[in-house]
Amino acid sequence: MTAPTASTVPTTDSGRPGSPDLLRSVFRRHAAGVAVITAEDGGRPVGFTATSLNSVSADPPLLSFTIATGASSWPAIRDSEHLGVHILGEHQQDLAGLFARSGADRFGPGTGWAPGPYGVPVLDDVLAWLVCRVVARVPAGAHRVIIAEAVAGDPAGEGRPLLYHQGRFNALRD
Repeated sequence: MTAPTASTVPTTDSGRPGSPDLLRSVFRRHAAGVAVITAEDGGRPVGFTATSLNSVSADPPLLSFTIATGASSWPAIRDSEHLGVHILGEHQQDLAGLFARSGADRFGPGTGWAPGPYGVPVLDDVLAWLVCRVVARVPAGAHRVIIAEAVAGDPAGEGRPLLYHQGRFNALRD
């Protein structure tokens, strides 16, 4: 495969090369799984919705996700040694929206959860969950890439995954 040259790179009016608008426009077309990341912060649970979850390595079992340093959950994620990672099912669009909303009572009466390994909040009725030990927090613009090692979990939830595409939560279609 040869690299594109200046004359073969397509141009478009929908975004500037290397611009935030271009990146957002392209990634709106990329369907991503939906996860909720949780942590314990001075005895209270915190969490947020993430669509940036990635498997990094099977051995050791590493994953990554990103968080904005301006996010309300950032101080807890910054200071936590262990985190929860929850893969949401298509039946959990409301939960994904709740954890994505700024100022929401994310662990209010409607959210089922219990303290898990290392005191990490573990959500009920998810497709799968992991408790992970943070191994790195890498600066990336106004975000941090969190790299964490899986130390406990359960992949046995039932259902189909929730997806994020074109700015909304969607169910997987056959």
